[in-house]
Amino acid sequence: MTHEEHPFGRDYWEERYAAPGLAWSGAPNPVLVADATPLAPGNALDIGSGEGGDALWLASRGWRVTGVDIAANALAKARARVEAIDVAAAARIQWEQHDLTEWSPEPRTFDLVSSQFMHLPDPARSRLFRSLAAGVSPGGTLLIVGHDASNAEPGGHRAHLHELMFGVDDVLAAIAGEGLEVEVAESRARQASVAPESAPTERDVVVRATRPVRPPAAG
Repeated sequence: MTHEEHPFGRDYWEERYAAPGLAWSGAPNPVLVADATPLAPGNALDIGSGEGGDALWLASRGWRVTGVDIAANALAKARARVEAIDVAAAARIQWEQHDLTEWSPEPRTFDLVSSQFMHLPDPARSRLFRSLAAGVSPGGTLLIVGHDASNAEPGGHRAHLHELMFGVDDVLAAIAGEGLEVEVAESRARQASVAPESAPTERDVVVRATRPVRPPAAG
């Protein structure tokens, strides 16, 4: 299945990012901030980079970032926004347009691979997560965060998105066999970003895994 074969394909995202202003908050995702802060900067891959909030945060802390999105309008907006905010950080970001149902990172290339709320229907989702795991370098970290499938239960306001959501076990099954050590695998409660008096508690899948650095075999 390509992006064009479900409601949130390339055309949808091009139109959304063509609108004036920001589609999102512009701030980095909180789980990325919490989990990447202790890491030494290196090469980072930001999947579904959107308007560049995560890429900007990483680059401003010394990471060399590859920001990947399907929408040219998202990449153009992100590039212009980052250049206006932090010229030095902008110089550390490379923006690339790819359809993530067809593209994979080079294996063992990135010290951090971050996928924040990247939702595809299966089997494209599993293929993507597997390829992202393969892209983690020795000593590097994979961080996958997304809306838990429990948020799309029948009768809920996200029920129509059920096929695009996933659970912890879905992520673990997708990355199994790629040689990573799982450090965090949980469904984490989060307050939804709506009016406080009506804000429901939603759940996010959070999976963090690292590729061990193995010493060379004795010769």
